[in-house]
This record gives sequence, C-alpha cells and structure tokens, in this order.
Amino acid sequence: MSAAGGLLVHCRAGFEKECAQELTAFAREAGVEGFVKARPDSAWALFQPFDPPAGRALWSALSPDTFVFARQVVLVGELLADLPVGDRASPLARAARDLGARFRELFVETPDTNDGKALASLIRPLKPHLDKALAKAGVNVADGAAQERLHVFFVGGTAAHVGLSRVGASSPWPMGIARLRMPAGAPSRSTLKLAEALAHFLGDEEATRRLTPGMSAVDLGASPGGWTWQLVRRGLFVTAVDNGPMDAALLETGQVKHRRADAFGFRPPEPVDWMVCDVVESPSRVASLAAKWVAGGWCREAIFNLKLPMKKRWEETGRAREIVDEAFGGRPYRLALKQLYHDREEITAWLAAGDGRNEARPMLHSRRSRER
Repeated sequence: MSAAGGLLVHCRAGFEKECAQELTAFAREAGVEGFVKARPDSAWALFQPFDPPAGRALWSALSPDTFVFARQVVLVGELLADLPVGDRASPLARAARDLGARFRELFVETPDTNDGKALASLIRPLKPHLDKALAKAGVNVADGAAQERLHVFFVGGTAAHVGLSRVGASSPWPMGIARLRMPAGAPSRSTLKLAEALAHFLGDEEATRRLTPGMSAVDLGASPGGWTWQLVRRGLFVTAVDNGPMDAALLETGQVKHRRADAFGFRPPEPVDWMVCDVVESPSRVASLAAKWVAGGWCREAIFNLKLPMKKRWEETGRAREIVDEAFGGRPYRLALKQLYHDREEITAWLAAGDGRNEARPMLHSRRSRER
C-alpha cells in the first residue's frame, strides 16, 4: 500500500461540492497543495495531496468540528482496485497491517447512497473472512487502548480504500452516521436532530452535566414539540414559543409553558440556561437571532438550525460565522457548525459565550483569535 496521505470524507449525498470547498480551503490555509475528487451525489470526496506526508500532517491537525459538511474524515492511501473476488480479505488485511497492528475498532463502510446500501448487503458476508485475515496478519481491531480506528471503505464490490481515523478527533459512528431510534412519545421526528446535536457537540457525559434537572430553556419555533421533548426528558423547564399548537402530553408534564408568539419578537423576562431554535427562515436571520440571545446574555448556550439555500451553501455558512463574530464584537465565544445525519438541507450550530475553559470542546472562534 502506498504511503497514506489522502483525506477521504463521508457526507450527505448532494453536498460533495461543499466538502470539496472545505477540503480545499483547509489545505490552502495549511499550505498543502493537492486536488479534490468529488463526484456529484456519491456521498464522499477525496483530497489527494501532492505530498503524502503533508496530507498526514493535515489529518493529524483535525478535530471533530474542523469541517461542517464532512461527517467523517479518514486518512487513506491509494484505492485498492481489482480485488480478487475469491479472496478480497487478504489484500485488505495486508494494507491494514501496513498502517498498524492495533486499532480500537473496525468500520466496514460504503457510501451513504441507495447504491451504497445495496453494496453493503453484498459485502456483509465478507466481514467474517476479513476478521480472520486481519487476525492472521497480526492486526488487533478490538484494542480498547488504541487511539486509532481502522476503516475499510468499499466504493465497489472489488475496490476499497483502507485507512485510519483518530479516536477523539473523528465521529464515533461508522460513516459518521448516528443511528438513533425514534423515541416513543416524542411528538415529531425533529427530536432526533436535537438528540444528535447534543451527542455530537457535547457528548453524553457533558450533556448530562450541562443540561440538568431544574434548568431553564426556551424553544423558539417549538410546535409541535420535538425539541422541547428532548429538554423535558432531561428535567428542564421549557418556554415553548410558537403560534402553532404544542403536543398535549408535553403540556401535561408541568414543565412546559406555551407562549403563542413570534420567535423573532420574543424576549425572555429573565436569562435562561439554554435556547434552542429550529425555525424555517433564512440562515442569516436565524444566525443573527441566536447571536443576539447568547451575546446579549439572554441565554448561556444555544443550539439552532440554519436552513441552507440550494446554491452558495458554503458562502452562507461563512456569512453565518461573520454574523456571530460581529455580534460579539471581539469578545470570546465558541461556535461549532455541523451538517448532522438527521439534518437535510440544513446545518446545526452550537454557540456559547466565553473563552472555552471548562467547556466540552476547546474550540474558540472570534475575530481576535482568527487574526493571530
């Protein structure tokens, strides 16, 4: 296997262009030259540096929130093409052994497309043979102390990339897809968007610590209550703001006050711990609203969705960052943006004021930090 240096990213089908823009900008900022391969609606893209060690250095600098549109980033070498149908496992195991001998776990993946799902069914019987071949090659893929995961990404029945991701700097889910079950009692499937956002931005332990029973929250655009339901189940008291109806069972909990009002005109009578927002409006207007809440001290933290246009999604994402930056006027804050699995033509944002100390992820975005 050639020296690993390419960055392979998984994404939602139809967002390959945005992934290519992110990869190109990230490499350019680091002074790494290369090119991106991205086929429309393929659900993945590949940045190929001219110098593989430089690509590995890029990969080493990644954090879970480096990219907005990439669900997962894997360090890979060249494509293993024309794998022998009678024994695809052996060459894959040899390629894996070239990368290391100890891995936290093994992800066997395909593109998140209809063709990819069909391909996944075809290669599923290969998994036991791959496990045996890896063990024979001396590769342990169940070492709980290992800091890297092993990925085998099939792009066809006889073609695959073998690569690595770093534990703690990548998605913990295969293909970056959070497989969440629709909870019984939740009034809408939108509840999964907030559940995934909390898992991604905070993690289970931090979410438990930072959303505790008795805290206060405001849900802007709450009807029928999918996001409110997530907060109520954690013991928060929620003011649900929407001119539409709320789920009756939520109102009966005694933890929800329904305010029939417009999300953009509502102001809490006193500061709250959290604000969440999933309204259908332009991304710049929602970004301005969320920035006003956090920068103005109306809430400590906010999670909100930005509905992206069909064109210039990358540019709109950058504009949202600028709006938040302008609202804070040089004061420190933390902003993370991600297109989550349960998002569609949108991205989810998490925003908090402060310098990043005692927070879930020490990523600081401010005008001052970017000019250094």
